Amino acid sequence: MRARLALLVAAVSVLTLIAFLVPLALLVRTVAEDRATVRATADAQSLVPVVGTADAATIRLTVEQLAAESGRPVSVFLPDGTVLGAQTPRTPAVALAARGQSLTGESAAGREVVIAVQGRSDGTGVIRIAVPQHELTAGVTRAWLVLALLGVILVLIGLLVADRLARTLVRPINDLSAVSHRLANAELDARVTPAGPPELREVAGALNHLATRIQVLLVQEREQVADLSHQLRTPLTALRLEAESLRDPDDAARITAAADGLERAVTGLIRQARWRHAPAQPASSDAAAIVADRVAFWSVLAEDTGRVVTLDLTPGPLPVGVAVDNLTAAVDALLGNVFAHTPDGTPFAVRLAREAGEVVLTVADEGPGMPAGAIRRGASAAGSTGLGLDIARRAAQAAGGRLELRAGPRGGAQVLLRLGPPTSPQDA
Repeated sequence: MRARLALLVAAVSVLTLIAFLVPLALLVRTVAEDRATVRATADAQSLVPVVGTADAATIRLTVEQLAAESGRPVSVFLPDGTVLGAQTPRTPAVALAARGQSLTGESAAGREVVIAVQGRSDGTGVIRIAVPQHELTAGVTRAWLVLALLGVILVLIGLLVADRLARTLVRPINDLSAVSHRLANAELDARVTPAGPPELREVAGALNHLATRIQVLLVQEREQVADLSHQLRTPLTALRLEAESLRDPDDAARITAAADGLERAVTGLIRQARWRHAPAQPASSDAAAIVADRVAFWSVLAEDTGRVVTLDLTPGPLPVGVAVDNLTAAVDALLGNVFAHTPDGTPFAVRLAREAGEVVLTVADEGPGMPAGAIRRGASAAGSTGLGLDIARRAAQAAGGRLELRAGPRGGAQVLLRLGPPTSPQDA
């Protein structure tokens, strides 16, 4: 915008200066020509009494003296054909003046002033003074340079004023852009100070109002999610009571443990939904302990469905940069997909190892495999929510890693969850 405003002001200034300076320059040249012509005419008029009354010798002496003082060629044509002073041929202007008409004409060398002198006994004499071109343009070049310099100075002043004006417009626009980018990066506390023209101040106020409205809507959404999650506590309590009434202690303990885990997940969901800012301390967890715990939980269901589980778990601790709740949800999502997308009796393998500074969790099954685009959030070919792999992907990204989906060595799907270490040593 600053460049365009400067270009606009420069164009307008140049056109304005051309409209005024070009006629002024032509006027300066005309004035210089007229000034030289008037001086030459005055010199010629001073010779009229001498040419009209004196003899040839006196006229010659006066002409030579005038030519020496003025620096211009001076000629006097007498009626008998004698030429006194500068020996120049008779021009058409001289021939016309010999018939009694004084005039000023143009010549190849500049301009000539011709005056007819009547009253001589032998006829009409003619005085001719040539005005050279350099005298006609004396001072014009300097005046034109002054005008050009003045024009350049005016254009530069206009550009300086335009740049200052553009700054007053561009600075508020840059502030608006910076705040909008901060809002896009979830810095919802960012606000812009209204400045500049009324239109920009109105836009700044609208952006601040939009940011405030977004904050209000997010708070309402968080509270609604928290309320919905809290409502799950009632059926969880009923499930725990039912588990305690079971006669088989093992079944009661297993269902109670599952209910406790589900309650912890709901509590974590409520806490996360009510967060307005990121936690102050970087997240960390022990991948070895969490994977071992979740594999033990899902192994009961694997035994019930006739699945053979192959385990290769590196003993811990294996610290990773993701929260316990998030990593637990990611591992459950990967193991739950095996049961959701493969038929009963399908074997699967779980491997946890450290590779090149990362902790890699590999879940491979011998089922039909994952469809293309399964990692995309909301994508599911089995009628589920399609959020499982996306939850795992976001957990991996939170730890500075990534989620990979490959074909298994024996067919089926192979999912690799790569997790980076905690961001600070004390988190490990």
